[in-house]
Amino acid sequence: MTHSFPLRVYYEDTDLAGIVYYANYLRFIERARSEMVRAAGIDQTALKAAGLVFAVRRVEADYLSPARFDDQIEVRTDLTDLKGASFTMTQEIWRAETLLFRASVTIVILTETGRPGRLPADIRARVASLAAEAGH
Repeated sequence: MTHSFPLRVYYEDTDLAGIVYYANYLRFIERARSEMVRAAGIDQTALKAAGLVFAVRRVEADYLSPARFDDQIEVRTDLTDLKGASFTMTQEIWRAETLLFRASVTIVILTETGRPGRLPADIRARVASLAAEAGH
């Protein structure tokens, strides 16, 4: 399953040239990841109350074509890898049929002390269901 998150580019998202400021692509994909996790039934507030949080470990990004003010864009997210303590997602931003941005993002789970932890079994099962739906 590819999770889809539509959004519109606002003036505040752009730079002086009227194109999306490069760091805002990371904000867009963060929102899409949060919605995908929510759609999988993972309550991040409850996870935090249990002393665990998701954190970005690594991002590899390619900026392919600019998005501009008032564009309607779509973030497409697929889970591509699941390990005991991390998972990786491929995220792409599209404007209609044009691929604008692609990133590979590795997520880990951290404990209250900021140390890496293992994914709890129930969270791992929910994340695994995303991978199964995507055919990975």
